[in-house]
Amino acid sequence: MKEFRYKVTDPEGLHARPAGTLVKQASSYTCVVEVKCGEKQADAKRIFGIMSLGVKNGQEVTIGIDGEDEDRAYDELLKFFEENL
Repeated sequence: MKEFRYKVTDPEGLHARPAGTLVKQASSYTCVVEVKCGEKQADAKRIFGIMSLGVKNGQEVTIGIDGEDEDRAYDELLKFFEENL
């Protein structure tokens, strides 16, 4: 199990466009990828789950990655967040 925290800096938060791209990226891994914001948690492979978190600019999310290809997923998802959010 690996995880990282990221403070969202996009003025619109985790809105539809980056959420859709995140789902596409997360779905390319066999491992489980979860996003947590406060007390809410969602499967990163499900767009409605991500959108239900309501992540705003300035909020911190925790990305949990667990499974076979977690090392690759960790590196690539961290880069995704840094470049897109």
